[in-house]
Amino acid sequence: MSTLQDYFIGLIPMPEAKADQIATYFKEEEFTKDSLMIKEGRTSRKSYFLQKGIIRCYLYNSEGEEITTRFYSAPDFLNDYYSFFKQRPSIENYQALTDCQVWSIDLDSVQYCFHNIPEFREWGRMLLTMNYVTIHESMIDLRKLSAMDRYLKFLKEKPEIVKEIPLKFIASYLGITKHSLSRIRKELAEKEMSGEKLS
Repeated sequence: MSTLQDYFIGLIPMPEAKADQIATYFKEEEFTKDSLMIKEGRTSRKSYFLQKGIIRCYLYNSEGEEITTRFYSAPDFLNDYYSFFKQRPSIENYQALTDCQVWSIDLDSVQYCFHNIPEFREWGRMLLTMNYVTIHESMIDLRKLSAMDRYLKFLKEKPEIVKEIPLKFIASYLGITKHSLSRIRKELAEKEMSGEKLS
């Protein structure tokens, strides 16, 4: 469970013994490739620490097309916060794009830890803040950056995802067509071959 404890300590400095205590409330689970951890229309009952694997979040638009909204790659913490804390049906799907190993915690345990372990409470606040920042940056990037710049930023921040998953999912997340992404990748490859510096 050391990766889980390291994740706690990495966000909020705390004694190892306290990280060990918090970790006892988590249970190990596995999800096979393509399975859904959280499903649209169902209430999220657990939060997850992703120890191994890649997760994609997606929803359906008015035309019934899949729109990728976020990726998670290990190590990371994932949760449909609205569904989990409000106990309302989720509007997104959380799909395992690879075989995944996770540690899960249920709502009762989260509430207990919030009320009884100050370090967990501070860790939770930091996690919520980081989640907000990620969503806000993604929203700004979609409106401010060009498609090329969005892809370059994604490539820099999530290289492990680019190597592992279908381009159509990345294109959907970036708000462009698969054809446009292929053109961008071809252009970047030509620049690299010519020795031109990528921005």
